[in-house]
Amino acid sequence: QLIGIWYISEWMAMGKPSTLQLVELGPGRGTLTEDILRVFKQLASVLSKCDISVHLVEVSPKLSEIQAGMLTGGKVQPSPEDESAYMKGISKTGIPIFWYRDIQDVPPGYSFYLAHEFFDALPIHKFQQRTEKGWREVLVDIDPEVPDQLRFVLSPSRTPATQNFIQPEETRDHVEVCPEAGVIVQRLASRIEKDGGAALVADYGHDGTKTDTFRGFRNHKLHDVLSAPGTADLTADVDFSYLRKMAQGKAATLGPIKQREFLKNMGIDLRLQVLLQNSGDTATREQLLHSYDMLMNPEKMGDCFNFFALLPHHRLVHPDKKNKPESKSPLPPVAGFNELLLK
Repeated sequence: QLIGIWYISEWMAMGKPSTLQLVELGPGRGTLTEDILRVFKQLASVLSKCDISVHLVEVSPKLSEIQAGMLTGGKVQPSPEDESAYMKGISKTGIPIFWYRDIQDVPPGYSFYLAHEFFDALPIHKFQQRTEKGWREVLVDIDPEVPDQLRFVLSPSRTPATQNFIQPEETRDHVEVCPEAGVIVQRLASRIEKDGGAALVADYGHDGTKTDTFRGFRNHKLHDVLSAPGTADLTADVDFSYLRKMAQGKAATLGPIKQREFLKNMGIDLRLQVLLQNSGDTATREQLLHSYDMLMNPEKMGDCFNFFALLPHHRLVHPDKKNKPESKSPLPPVAGFNELLLK
């Protein structure tokens, strides 16, 4: 709900454009988009003059079915061959929804992008610094001593990836790079520069400080990434310093900021009080407090989950500010990264 508020706050700060595309990358089961659409419906009077559509970038046929059920009640139809979307429908709140396999298929236009636990699932290259030989890529090999087992090995010489992805100023001795994330951020930054809007990234990550974060999860428990391939979720923390570098020039960036700070700035405490007052039974109240603790507790998701935003440069600095500093009213702060101003 607070992410929905963030988008409305930015839409207002940018002068309330007449059309708005909500684009989610890897929407999972569709629950986050549904919550955002509920907020849009609750604030329909604010958004009444805005033409809203939802665009989901999803490669999995199974997940797109689940999303369609969640968001439209299953009322979807395949799109004609000549259209960029492969499926379309209408949300329960009456908003058109389209499904695509690639972000490049999403039509241009003023858009808010959302990537929630998206970048951490993309494949990475791993590199290790070997003083006598320089950088070496970590590769996967068949273990000669154990049948049907895989092992990690270091490349005997520099690989093309080593030459392309290691920054000259790198000081860590172990680095993970996700080139696909770089490409996607460059595309988002280009779109925001050209058409306006903003992107919000929420994920596990760090600001270029961590080294070896590649791990597997199966049934919510840590799992060896090399055993029984294909049966576990593989993840690596997002390197936000790399995303910032990839956006450079085209879009301004804010963050990463810890989830508990972002949600506190967005007024989560006030929101919790309202929900607690409006909930009639003890079970619901306990669930609310449990969820709040999961999101905010530094030991849980409060500190390991981060928020990061891409915005047009003019959202943070007036184009003519340099020449006539007194001529413009100050820009409203960006909610979440500053305190949300409740009007």
